Amino acid sequence: MASIYWVHLMAVLCLGAFLGIVCQDGADEVTAVYIVSLKQAPTSHYYGELRKDTNIFRHGVPGRNHRSRFLRNISRSDPRYNSYISRVHDSLLRRALRGEQYLKLYSYHHLINGFAVFVTPQQAEKLASRKEVANVVLDFSVRTATTHTPQFLGLPQGAWVQEGGYDSAGEGIVIGFIDTGIDPTHPSFAVDRSEVAYPVPAHFCGICEVTPDFPSGSCNRKLVGARHFAASAITRGIFNASQDYASPFDGDGHGTHTASIAAGNHGIPVVVSGHHFGNASGMAPRAHFSLKILEVDSFVIAVYKALYKSFGGFAADVVAAIDQAAQDGVDIVSLSITPNRRPPGIATFFNPIDMALLSAVKAGIFVVQAAGNTGPSPKSISSFSPWIFTIGAAAHDRAYSNSIVLGNNDTLPGVGLASGTHKGRMYTLVSALHALNNNTTVASDMYVGECQDSSSLNQDLVRGNLLICSYSIRFVLGLSTIKQALETAKNLSAAGVVFYMDPFVIGFQLNPIPMRMPGIIISSPVDSKNFLKYYNSSLERHGSTNEIMKFGAAASISGGLKANYSNSAPKVMYYSARGPDPEDSFLDDADIMKPNLVAPGNFIWAAWSSLGTDSVEFRGENFAMMSGTSMAAPHVSGLAALIKQKFPKFSPSAIGSALSTTASLFDRTGGPIMAQRAYANPDLNQSPATPFDMGSGFVNATAALDPGLIFDACYEDYMSFLCGINGSTPVVLNYTGQMCGVSTMNGADINLPSITIARLEQTRTVQRRVTNVASNETYVVGWSAPSGVSINVIPTHFYIAGGETQTLTVTLNATMNSSTASYGRIGLFGKEGHVVNIPVAVIFKASYNITNR
Repeated sequence: MASIYWVHLMAVLCLGAFLGIVCQDGADEVTAVYIVSLKQAPTSHYYGELRKDTNIFRHGVPGRNHRSRFLRNISRSDPRYNSYISRVHDSLLRRALRGEQYLKLYSYHHLINGFAVFVTPQQAEKLASRKEVANVVLDFSVRTATTHTPQFLGLPQGAWVQEGGYDSAGEGIVIGFIDTGIDPTHPSFAVDRSEVAYPVPAHFCGICEVTPDFPSGSCNRKLVGARHFAASAITRGIFNASQDYASPFDGDGHGTHTASIAAGNHGIPVVVSGHHFGNASGMAPRAHFSLKILEVDSFVIAVYKALYKSFGGFAADVVAAIDQAAQDGVDIVSLSITPNRRPPGIATFFNPIDMALLSAVKAGIFVVQAAGNTGPSPKSISSFSPWIFTIGAAAHDRAYSNSIVLGNNDTLPGVGLASGTHKGRMYTLVSALHALNNNTTVASDMYVGECQDSSSLNQDLVRGNLLICSYSIRFVLGLSTIKQALETAKNLSAAGVVFYMDPFVIGFQLNPIPMRMPGIIISSPVDSKNFLKYYNSSLERHGSTNEIMKFGAAASISGGLKANYSNSAPKVMYYSARGPDPEDSFLDDADIMKPNLVAPGNFIWAAWSSLGTDSVEFRGENFAMMSGTSMAAPHVSGLAALIKQKFPKFSPSAIGSALSTTASLFDRTGGPIMAQRAYANPDLNQSPATPFDMGSGFVNATAALDPGLIFDACYEDYMSFLCGINGSTPVVLNYTGQMCGVSTMNGADINLPSITIARLEQTRTVQRRVTNVASNETYVVGWSAPSGVSINVIPTHFYIAGGETQTLTVTLNATMNSSTASYGRIGLFGKEGHVVNIPVAVIFKASYNITNR
């Protein structure tokens, strides 16, 4: 297996040489990566047709285990890798670009019939003119978007119990993560923690790449497959094999974190900076997962670096990973990544990633994607299509707080996962700016107040005292670190460290940061100002020289290792991207509700790569606390595995329906879930969450396993929706190879567990079909209409037997003219206790105007 590594290494070296030749021979031509799709349908479409007749929900996956007989998953170094479809792609390139230089990066055969190729714009035009070619798209970039959350979601007493306990939760389900890789040595992914042996699912046929940093034995019955995809990044010259690892190994940390959230082992001790923070568990501990990794250079910077370092990737690599994951036989695809820009063209849905995921859904794969971290502005959502289950981030009920008690009896709040100073004792406060050695001045080192260099400070002044350091914008940028300041304090024998917030750091939200000694960050600029006022006023100076004679300020640090639990949870976080769903680059609203759901995404403890660099403060640790919709999405991926285990014939839309209709609308006090509305001081700027903030609500793991009724939709429904977009016929043909018939269907007509109408011109009627997946039951229908709209639902009550389907007709009438979105709900209340929640959103409303008659 070691030979695979050398093949990959030689490929990287040869590619670098090829790029040099291209750049020399065509200096006036700009080469780029293009994704080319052909008119002939991919193989997954044929398998989707074969499976349709075997599933009561039309495209589930009985019979998926037969796929391995036709589609072997083998290494790229294997001579058999060049399949018939790959040879067709090679032949087309040779004929279209006869005698010219080009480089094919990937052949896509399972979800998309096409390839990624490195060519000039002129060569791309030649390919586009070929009759076999359907579409040519320029590659684009993408970016990345728990110890307590299982208890908060009710798993130990609820969903895990229904699934036979954590020992069997998620067993037989394969989750495919498109992320930054995995650290296979982490105990969250070990297989010897249970006495019960469990086999690799028969329907999965992936492989495990072997390299020096991902050696033989890295995969096991928990981690059943691992590959990496970096060809598009390599062509740009930004891939550094020594830093990015030309293997599935996670040199970042993000991928290890997200994988363990969804499917990490149960009861793994979380120890960070020498402190114990409880035990961690994934949502579906017995799920298997296969990692499809995209590797990128750390110089590719994304947004939200104020919260954590970020990395990017490219669509060509992502599509290759998705295509391989589907071919390998995963049941769920988890994407904690989003595009860097809104896709151009007539609709946001038409882009290579979303269209590949549409084929994955046709093949019976449930797709989960992070909403993005670009909130709280409207239309900031970065996951667009109705076949993708989009997850926003909410706070759960656990929080860590710290505080400092000053000598004047004032107590100031702060953050810091640190122990406190000795109880009953106050310690002298000494600012780094007032503890300079004889060779250092502020003029010579303007950043000395950040405590990054112990040689600049006088140990005699600091020893045994609390060292005061400035938390400046350089910490936000990663140029200075808490860890280095703590090292400085340790070298100077300080009793602890107090960070005050620089006044130029406005509105920055801090994650709790681990500290190996007593410490605190006073995160509020106002509190920091009061702290400095107390400190400066307590200094005793020489009357004539102004030299400090005595440090009079004192304080004690309470410590921040103990978690606090809030009844106000959950709440939608300020960074979580919001709807409405933009249909196109002109920001017209789509009749699609996004996000679909919110899940825990703030302050999430999960596994961390031993060489992870995404967060400097957690470097070298086995666990890290991270925030973002990247953390929320794998919570839902793991819960979807539990649903898939209980209902193996559920289609992807049925799984999404079960999660949506059972979601919670209330926090732990019984009040409405709140949504933060501002980046600065978010807790002071919040209001009740709307469906464009939280979709159907906050995920309810236990209720989702007993939904009562489900809304089912299939590939043909999504195709009719795409064909109903004005001017979409040639685009649909290009991406799918299928001709559009006459379609007037739009997003509101898809059988989704929500209703969104972007423009209500007087009146609109839509239908929904519900299927009973429980026993016979009678339902009563109730509703609350959005402001400016009246609603009528027929029937108002119905009896439905198990396995039967009932059609609901919903008529909405505008009662006023308004361009402001308003919201309502339709509820189906079963006599056996099932409650089905259907959120309704109407944006533009135009009532009948008598003056226009």
